[in-house]
Amino acid sequence: MSPLYVYGFVRPGHPVPALTQGVGDPPARVRVVGDGTLAAAVSKAPPDLLARRRDLAAHREVLLALAADGPVLPMRFGVVAPDRATLRERLAESPETHLRTLGRLDGRLEMNCKVFPVEAALAGLLRADATLRALRDQARRRPGYETSVRLGEAATDALRRHATTAAAGAVRALAAYAEAVAPGPEVPGCVGNTSFLVPRAAVADFRTEAARHTAALADRAELRVTGPLPCFSFVTPGAAPAVPAAAAMGQA
Repeated sequence: MSPLYVYGFVRPGHPVPALTQGVGDPPARVRVVGDGTLAAAVSKAPPDLLARRRDLAAHREVLLALAADGPVLPMRFGVVAPDRATLRERLAESPETHLRTLGRLDGRLEMNCKVFPVEAALAGLLRADATLRALRDQARRRPGYETSVRLGEAATDALRRHATTAAAGAVRALAAYAEAVAPGPEVPGCVGNTSFLVPRAAVADFRTEAARHTAALADRAELRVTGPLPCFSFVTPGAAPAVPAAAAMGQA
């Protein structure tokens, strides 16, 4: 039996949109296998599977295409079952748990917001922060490696705090459109990484709200909003647990 590349778990009979192309070169045909209580979206596994940009994008696009017709419990890139019998055994493990997750994800997508400091805010911070201003003046009077490092670290910390504070209201506002939120992993240079489980019907309003805050905060923090995305943040084992949005934002 040929190994199968697994995109995610779905309900039996889940349709595969026409022209959906999977990983590999040439792209493999995606199909749904499983006739019990749980099924999987799979394709033939390429013999030289690597995390190439094209295959990473194909994996994501397959999951989003499938999600248009019902919930998908997504797998991370690179999951391969050695044969159909092994996949069938996996599908038989805790099907009730997976079906409950599918029910929770039904009609929902993931949106993500990352917050970054902006250097344009430094001039205002220097006017407002006497300690930072003193470090700058000291670096001008007695330039050197140590004073430059101290000033750089202080400026970086001030910009990060400023961006975090400025964006807090935006994150709370976006959470109002979500049924759950989950903190994301640390990203270099990022002071906040939050994923939102958003009903499909609310995605447009979420984007409008995000655009409004992105423009309003442009001189204090950079918001990078992406999505819709597969709901990885709300199903991945071992990840920080998702919580109801109101509780996460201190509104419970």
